[in-house]
Amino acid sequence: MLGRMRPEILFPLFSPITVLKGAGSRVAPLLERVAGPLVRDVLFLAPQGLITRRPALIAQLVEGEAQTVTVTIQAHRKPPRPGHPWKITTFDATGFITLAYFKGFGPHLEQRHPVGSVRVVSGKVERDRFGGDLQIVHPDYLVTVERIAEIPTIEAVYPATAGLPSRAVRRFVAAALDRTPNLPEWQDGPWLARQGWPTWREALIALHAPAQDSDLLAQAPHRRRLAFDEFLAHQLALALRKRGGRARLAPTIPRSALADQAQGALPFALTGAQARTLAEIRGDLASGQAMTRLIQGDVGSGKTVVAMLAMIDAAAAHRQSVLMAPTEILARQHFETIEGPLAAQGVAAVLLTGRHRQRAARGARLAELSMGEAMVAVGTHALFQDDVAFKDLGLIVIDEQHRFGVSERGRLRAKGDAAHLLAMSATPIPRTLELTLYGDLDVSHLDEKPPGRTPVATRAAPAPRLAEVVERLKHAVARGARAFWICPLVSESEILDVAAAEARWAALTAVFGDKVGLVHGRLPGVRKDAVMASFVDGALSILVATTVVEVGVDVPAATIMIVEQAERFGLAQLHQLRGRVGRGTGSGSCVLLYDPPLSEAAQRRLDILRRTDDGFVIAEKDLELRGGGDPLGLAQSGFPAYRLADPVAHRDLIAPAADHARLILARDPDLTSSRGEAVRILQELFDWRAGGSLSEAG
Repeated sequence: MLGRMRPEILFPLFSPITVLKGAGSRVAPLLERVAGPLVRDVLFLAPQGLITRRPALIAQLVEGEAQTVTVTIQAHRKPPRPGHPWKITTFDATGFITLAYFKGFGPHLEQRHPVGSVRVVSGKVERDRFGGDLQIVHPDYLVTVERIAEIPTIEAVYPATAGLPSRAVRRFVAAALDRTPNLPEWQDGPWLARQGWPTWREALIALHAPAQDSDLLAQAPHRRRLAFDEFLAHQLALALRKRGGRARLAPTIPRSALADQAQGALPFALTGAQARTLAEIRGDLASGQAMTRLIQGDVGSGKTVVAMLAMIDAAAAHRQSVLMAPTEILARQHFETIEGPLAAQGVAAVLLTGRHRQRAARGARLAELSMGEAMVAVGTHALFQDDVAFKDLGLIVIDEQHRFGVSERGRLRAKGDAAHLLAMSATPIPRTLELTLYGDLDVSHLDEKPPGRTPVATRAAPAPRLAEVVERLKHAVARGARAFWICPLVSESEILDVAAAEARWAALTAVFGDKVGLVHGRLPGVRKDAVMASFVDGALSILVATTVVEVGVDVPAATIMIVEQAERFGLAQLHQLRGRVGRGTGSGSCVLLYDPPLSEAAQRRLDILRRTDDGFVIAEKDLELRGGGDPLGLAQSGFPAYRLADPVAHRDLIAPAADHARLILARDPDLTSSRGEAVRILQELFDWRAGGSLSEAG
């Protein structure tokens, strides 16, 4: 960010919510739970629905709807025992309706609304469970005829919490809107005109005053305007971070004959995508500026080989490299993959994981790194330890980079003087969402499969044929095959998921004996690694698992993937699971067991999976099928916590926002023009930075 002083014009929005009338010591914590600690957070709380209050006679009332009726108070009935409601019998010329109040409202109501008085009542109409009479429980409004104008015909519905109903939240939103200043326009005038969008303040007013259901839709002009503002603020922050990264000097690492020798010794030729990606990496390494690049590659696309060749280039330039993986089993797998080719070129590598903490060998490994004898370190979080020091760290490679936070990456980067950073991800992100996650990175795509890799044969089968699947598995295991068996997502409860996995493990153990292993999320890490190692080594033939099967775990001998209740999984997740098999010389097969009948959406998911094995295509299709919310589990992948933008519904706005951000900074790098000043206000409004309340952008 350019400068950290918040503009004075934003002070009202960055005041604590306690400045809002009624947000005292009891209510403020409830409002903070719903919206956040700042007036701005309340302002950004979008309504979720709409109530249209239709005036009617009692005989015309419709159950389940919020309606308004003018009645006469006939009687007050005290509760017969504690816990029962105070009831008010009312009538008009067409019938009777009861008003019910709990929690001691009675005497106060009798004073304010005496028998014989005429009142206007509005609320949700329903039937009494016991008597079957029409009633309104805790009416939203009960006022004199003179105050009927206080009852809105159309009313926005906001998120609520116990002790803070939607109506109260709505009052706070209105108060926040009253405190909202007129801000200078940061958007390009012709762009706004072409889109037909309102000003920022007009868009906020429209957001909080929907007149019809279409005003609540993501594609309403005011919602698209606000979404674009949020995307633009985020893309500006990412562009500034990217510019700052490129300004950092880093060691120049040229292409080396040593890496060319290693490439020539490989038992296969690089794919076109691998060669292109390696060239892009080498361009960064030779530039003298710090590389910050991501290799986005599908399962089995050859990311590790490309990273290894870059590490050999670094070693030839007398610079050390580190490769960090999120789990010990992945770190060991990487080490076993690259140690031989590195050693063949005279490049020494060491493995550092949590298990080495107490071993004497750890001291020797640390000494080799600090003295520069070992040029490559492979490991897990153990690489963060203070006693891990490098003589000259020039290249950092992070596998499954979304599993590490910004601070963790920073701690590793601090061990080298402006070291180059290369991240890798096997989780396909739809191209339309890529900029939201990786706008501050240069991205290389490995979009080709290595030659000779045959597609995994995928078929779907109804659950009643499970016995047939087990019988076929028995024959395959007898021939030496190894199989994953993924258990269903029972519910939101991890305990229930584990119980389902344990039940399947017991059933398969009854058939296959001690050749069946079990891993799940509640298993200690050491135990999980031990079971996985037994499966890799062939001591186990079948691995029963919940979805904790690690992305990237390579078991070349595993050729069969069976997924129970596949209809419960997303497309991208099924693709990741399928990618665990068929990675060796044997062809792979994937069986998707489902509970009939399939919904139309589930049928389409399974059909798409059978038709293609392109992870990027599948990720886009997953997005289309699932719609809004968190379709790909991105919230756990460092995905931005947008408040006004829906990255799925508004995904067509992401690329234009990135283009606008680049153009703004190209024309006005220091944001000193009048529009630049407005853009600074936009950035501060959304607070995209490390520790910011709307996103981690540091």
